[in-house]
Amino acid sequence: MDMTMRWFGPGYDPVTLDKIRQVPGLKGVITTLYGKQPGDEWKKEELLALKKNVEDAGLKIAGIESINVHDSIKTAGKDRDMYIQRYIDSLKTTAAAGINLVCYNFMAVFDWTRSDLAKLRNDGASVMSYDEKIVSQINPDNMFDVMQEKAGGCLLPGWEPQRMAKIKELFEMYQDIDEDTLFKNLEYFLKAIMPECEKLKIKMAMHPDDPGWSVFGLPRIMKNKQDLLRLVNTINNPYNGITLCSGSLGTNPDNDIPDIIRSLKERIHFAHVRNVRHNGYRDFEESAHLSCDGSLDMYAIMKALYDIGFDGPLRPDHGRQIWDEVSVPGYGLYDRAIGLSYLSGIWEAIKKGSVC
Repeated sequence: MDMTMRWFGPGYDPVTLDKIRQVPGLKGVITTLYGKQPGDEWKKEELLALKKNVEDAGLKIAGIESINVHDSIKTAGKDRDMYIQRYIDSLKTTAAAGINLVCYNFMAVFDWTRSDLAKLRNDGASVMSYDEKIVSQINPDNMFDVMQEKAGGCLLPGWEPQRMAKIKELFEMYQDIDEDTLFKNLEYFLKAIMPECEKLKIKMAMHPDDPGWSVFGLPRIMKNKQDLLRLVNTINNPYNGITLCSGSLGTNPDNDIPDIIRSLKERIHFAHVRNVRHNGYRDFEESAHLSCDGSLDMYAIMKALYDIGFDGPLRPDHGRQIWDEVSVPGYGLYDRAIGLSYLSGIWEAIKKGSVC
């Protein structure tokens, strides 16, 4: 298992590689060609330049998060085959750069949703949070503006301004798309790319929906154990797997995350491990990674990953904003470094305890 951190790249991330490399136990970063729109062609020279930037800092690229899927693929638009071919071309570029892991999602319109990006905690830190009562009062056409205002002008991953400028058009694209239709479109996409993934030896790691329920009436198809098993069983290929995100799955307290891990075994290609605190029905906030600070049992999650022999990249996920750090919301260095050290300590204790 390799400990990593997400890094958004030069010009986008105020956390620099020279700082990231100082975190004990960290071996690499998860990154992307940030600024690329869904459907854009990835050029080999751009990715190789990013790879060189990372390797010159003494690190490696452990995976790509994400090559975003164009909405025409998700909605079976008339030009979806063209965009699937572009996606395959981007996978070829990724493989040519020596990278064999791609995290992606199949969420409609919004990659993730929060009602607050800096909710103040009693300890003075701030966290991202979600309250259905607040979200239900927001006009979905204005959701991008609300998020950007809360982000203080910082560019948010998955909320590309060029794409969100067409938000009304996006909602129209999905107006006749229900969960079954969205899943069939996912199946079509995966059947098209899996032969190439096998040739290129690229593992596709589906990220769960965040939060794990429908927002603004949009379909969500990666919410729970049943959905994830449907994914890997429908396209029964070892290169078709998931990103185990404890935070996204943890938004729904009914999800038994250790059980989900054990049920998926070899099909977990990548892991995001973080904690959340449930405050009520569809009301949660992110927390420090420690079990005692949230509602998830982080030891049980890490133990389940160890028990299935997980050996892919793992990263701490959204952290608190602490010590007046300015960063992409959820992606400050300080709290993620604390989280990584905590998760590394759990892993070491489990590993040593298993051979005693």
